[in-house]
Amino acid sequence: MKRIKGRMDESILVCVYYGPNGERLIRRGNKLADLLDCPLYVLTVDPMPYDEFDAEKSDYIERWKVLCDELDVEEFIVRDNEKRTSVKAIAEVVHNLNITQVVIGQTPQNRWEEITKGSFASSLQRVITFVDIHIVSFDRTLKGYEDTASYEKGVRAFLQKEEEKYHLSFTRTKKNLYEGIFYKEIGTDFNNGVFKFINKDGRTCQVHVTDDKVTGVLKEEPNLKV
Repeated sequence: MKRIKGRMDESILVCVYYGPNGERLIRRGNKLADLLDCPLYVLTVDPMPYDEFDAEKSDYIERWKVLCDELDVEEFIVRDNEKRTSVKAIAEVVHNLNITQVVIGQTPQNRWEEITKGSFASSLQRVITFVDIHIVSFDRTLKGYEDTASYEKGVRAFLQKEEEKYHLSFTRTKKNLYEGIFYKEIGTDFNNGVFKFINKDGRTCQVHVTDDKVTGVLKEEPNLKV
């Protein structure tokens, strides 16, 4: 049974997509809902039918459902088989539920693409006026490494391809194929560490870098416009 919220003039919608930041967004929205003592809703939008989700997507959905139950979320909404854009689908839910505040994640975006096409947040703001939008920035913490103290704070970086090898760069140029965050190992004079980026499917990926070069095979497609 859902607990009775003190305020019904405020309501929050958290929009999540597949990746490690989904849980972080839900917990951020829950803190805001607790502060305002108002209803919290969680929404994910996917163009594919639910029964065609792969194992990874299904796993994220199940984990979010469990978390929403734990946090006493009013409703976890899955808009599958959605042929409209995510912005239009979100706008409809905002209207139907009288949402007053929306929480979204902001992933790294090529600056030129942002200027020419506009960011997701900007597109959303144009269709849901009079609604507050909270943008939670890309998580710069390093996942999957036990000794995170061995790495410096993440900085914006890029990957370029030269002679079949991917090289690390810290300058914006047309040669850049990947944009992400680089975590340099502490105590080394060379650029050794981990490069973390988000692929086109919204998943977080990590590759090792040694002497400015990516070690191993980089299978993910570039996340910058080629």
